[in-house]
Amino acid sequence: MEEAYKKWYSHNLNADFELLAFGHSGYPVLLFPTSMGRYFENKDFGMIDSIRWFIDEGKIKVYCADSIDRMSWYNKDIHPADRVKNHIWYDKLLLEEVSALMRQETGHAKIIAAGCSFGGYHAANFAFRHPWLVSHLFSMSGAFDIKGQLDGFYNDDVYFNNPVDFVPNDNNPELWHMKIILGTTDRDMCRADNERMSQTLHNKGIHHWLDIRQNADHDWPIWRQMLPEYLSQLP
Repeated sequence: MEEAYKKWYSHNLNADFELLAFGHSGYPVLLFPTSMGRYFENKDFGMIDSIRWFIDEGKIKVYCADSIDRMSWYNKDIHPADRVKNHIWYDKLLLEEVSALMRQETGHAKIIAAGCSFGGYHAANFAFRHPWLVSHLFSMSGAFDIKGQLDGFYNDDVYFNNPVDFVPNDNNPELWHMKIILGTTDRDMCRADNERMSQTLHNKGIHHWLDIRQNADHDWPIWRQMLPEYLSQLP
């Protein structure tokens, strides 16, 4: 399995950015870490090993992005408005730099967004904000309401990064073409969030799969089972 470490100066973040890429060809997968996680987290917790067959077979090329959660949603030392603004710069980085790299290296016009826990929020928010770019969304134990990170603050920037708010009003036709899986478990603290998002999608007539696993917790063992099964549905 090919593994490549990439680092460059991001003009959007005004800082260095790092990621790990795994594979040589296939569908480009943008895989987010959990809350405040680093670009090597999915490798360290065995997620990359769990999908190694797909990587070795050239079916997917996985890009494990770094997060800036410590500077955005989890940064209690700055005003909530600035937390959101920092995330918007991160979104621009993903859109203009990371996804552009993924498309260039793989030759695919669209990418797959995936992540676990807070990475599930990142994957869903990015996918729903840019449905023209994302072909598949695989969220595992994600939560989709970011308001809890903002101490009661709310503005338009929050709205457009809060899927529970903007998705009900979004009529971009590309949403109806996206393949969406919302994975959760019976004991998942984020189960209600997934059921709520599923109902929102159902109300809009957007086909998706709400996958509720039994006898499992909000933790890596079930996520390592979910992602290979979701990837197996790729053409």
